[in-house]
Amino acid sequence: QVQLVESGGGLVQAGGSLRLSCTASGRTFSSYAMGWFRQAPGKEREFVAGIITSGTKTYYSDSVKGRFTISRDNAKNTVYLQMNSLKPEDTAVYYCAAVFGNMGAGWGTDRSYDYWGRGTQVTVSS
Repeated sequence: QVQLVESGGGLVQAGGSLRLSCTASGRTFSSYAMGWFRQAPGKEREFVAGIITSGTKTYYSDSVKGRFTISRDNAKNTVYLQMNSLKPEDTAVYYCAAVFGNMGAGWGTDRSYDYWGRGTQVTVSS
C-alpha cells in the first residue's frame, strides 16, 4: 500500500507560481512512477504531468508544457509540481497518483494508476 498526501495548493494571481508536493508513505517510493492530474468543477479529471521512477524522463500535457515542471526526490519520498505562469484555467483540485514500475504508455490515463492522494485546491484569480 502507498499513501499519498498532497500539499502546497492555494490562491494565487494569474502569472504567479506555486509548488505542489506529494509525499508518499512506505520505503519503495523509488519503484513507483508518479503522475499529477487535475479536475476542475464540472470537468473530467485530466493528466498534467508524469515522471518515471528514476526521475530522468518526464511527460506533460500540452496545456502545461513549458510552464509546469515535475520532479521527484526519492530520498524524501516526494514528487513535486512546480507551476509557473499560472492562468485562471489552471484552477482545479490537483491530485498525485502512483503506479508500480514504469509504463510504456498510458501516462495520461487515470486508470493506469493504482494509488491516489486526496488532492489539493489550486485557485488562480484573474
